[in-house]
Amino acid sequence: MGYRVAIVGATGNVGREMLSILEELNFPVEKMHAIASRKSKGMEVAWGDKTIYCEDIEQFDFSTVDIVLMSAGGSVSREWSEKIGKLGPIVIDNSSAFRQDDDVPLIVPEVNPDAVKLAKKKNIIANPNCSTAQLVVALKPLHDAAKIKRAVVSTYQSVSGAGKEGMDELWNQTKAVYGLGDTTPKKFPKQIAFNVIPYIGSFRDDGYTDEEAKMWDETHKMLDPNIKLTVTCVRVPVFVGHSESVTVEFDRPIEPDEARDILREAPGVLVIDKMEHDGYITPVDAAGEHAVFISRIRKDPTVENGLSFWVVSDNLRKGAALNAVQIAQLLDETGTITPKSGVRTMIV
Repeated sequence: MGYRVAIVGATGNVGREMLSILEELNFPVEKMHAIASRKSKGMEVAWGDKTIYCEDIEQFDFSTVDIVLMSAGGSVSREWSEKIGKLGPIVIDNSSAFRQDDDVPLIVPEVNPDAVKLAKKKNIIANPNCSTAQLVVALKPLHDAAKIKRAVVSTYQSVSGAGKEGMDELWNQTKAVYGLGDTTPKKFPKQIAFNVIPYIGSFRDDGYTDEEAKMWDETHKMLDPNIKLTVTCVRVPVFVGHSESVTVEFDRPIEPDEARDILREAPGVLVIDKMEHDGYITPVDAAGEHAVFISRIRKDPTVENGLSFWVVSDNLRKGAALNAVQIAQLLDETGTITPKSGVRTMIV
C-alpha cells in the first residue's frame, strides 16, 4: 500500500524524471496520476512496467490525492497550487512561484529539514532552483564547521535546465553546424552549440539576472541570510548536468584536507578529488546519479581563510525531481502527511 500521487507536468523532462525516481527509490505509491493540460490529455507516460494516461488538470479532482508534485512552470503553479493546497494535498512545487513566500518553506532535505514543520501553512513546499540545490548541499556542512562570510559562484548550466526545447536546440544546432545548416537561435538568445552564454533568465536593474538573484535569495532563506554571495550564471552546450566553480571565505582557517573530511561525511555529497586526469567529476559523469559531487578542493591564497572547489550534479535529479521526491519522503518520515485512505500513501 502507498500514497496517492499526482504529477502535474508529467510529460516534461522533470515530470518523467519524477516518475523514474519514485520507482528507483521504491517510494510507496498506491495510485499514480499523470496530470497535464487539456492538449496533452490521453498522452502516454511510463510508470514502472505500466503505461498511464495523462488526465486534464481542469477536470481532475485533487481532493482525492495526498501529494501533488507540480512541475509545469511558474504560471501554472501560480494558478493552481494554492487552489490545490486548500483541497488538502500538499503541493511540492518545482517552480519559482512560491520560493520567497514567507508562508511557504523552501527545502533541501540535507540542509533545512526542520522547515517541513511549516508545510501546513499553505500546504505548499517550494523546491529550489536547480543550481541553488547543489550549491547549498555543498555549503551546508562547511558552514556548520566554519561560518561562511562570502562566496563567489560561477555556474555552467546545461541546456536541460531550459526544458526539452533547450535540449532540442543544442541537438539541432550541433547538426546544423556540421551540415552547414541554419543555427538561428529560437530558445536561447544566442547560438548555444559550440558556445557559452553568460545570461540566464532576464536582466535586473543592477546588471544581474533573475537567475543569479534566485541563487542568493534562496541560499539566504535556506542557509544563512548573512552570507555574502555573488553569482554569474552561464549556459553551456551540455545536455544534462550543472557545474559550479565556488570560492568561499570563512571566519576561521580551514584546510583542504579538513574540508574533504567534512564533506565526505555530509549527506548527499560524494567527494572525488585527486590530482589525476580522472580525479574530478564532469557533468557526463554525474548524469543519472543522485549525489552532489565535489572536486578540486584547494586553498584560495587571495583571501583570508579561503577555499575553492568544483561542484557538479544532475540538474534533472538533485536539482529538481530527486529533491522533490526527497521532500515527499521527509513528509512521510516526519508524519507531516497522513493518507486520506488511512493507509500509508504518497502523492508526488
